[in-house]
Amino acid sequence: MNQPSFSSRRILRPVRPWFIWLSLACALLLNLMPLGRTPVLPDWVALVLCFWCVREPQRSGMGTAFVLGLAMDVGYGSLMGQHALAYVLLAYAAGTFSRRILWFGPFRQSLHVLPMLVGTQLVMLLVRLAADAEFPGFTYFAGSVIATLLWHPISFVLLLPQYRPENKDENRPI
Repeated sequence: MNQPSFSSRRILRPVRPWFIWLSLACALLLNLMPLGRTPVLPDWVALVLCFWCVREPQRSGMGTAFVLGLAMDVGYGSLMGQHALAYVLLAYAAGTFSRRILWFGPFRQSLHVLPMLVGTQLVMLLVRLAADAEFPGFTYFAGSVIATLLWHPISFVLLLPQYRPENKDENRPI
């Protein structure tokens, strides 16, 4: 049976919980940088949260998403609970589909992640529209497309600490 070209034969170490929290804190800081609200910037917290909910659904989930969402609401000064609701729904969807997503290679994984990220932005947009905000236009969803394009590089960077060094031992098959 032929192995797909994207599969890696390397064994991953278990992820350390402090690394999950550090990556989520860095994503939060990237989101809160004063760069303006340009639509092409991805939602870093949603992207990293989705990654960890897919890779480690037992260690990061809806509770983490809720706390990060409240931090984003406070940081942006937006309607309280808007990011929290969207991130909780994202964490639920990512945790639910995590086993399915991990079967695929990076390109197909990103195709599964795109509807979840667009759905996250759609939930935030619907909450804003319910509070009498203006429709920002369809360029609002460009951040989800950019985040989807960044799925593979972010996955590679976040998995780097888990790779074991490649030590070839001629006496062991793995």
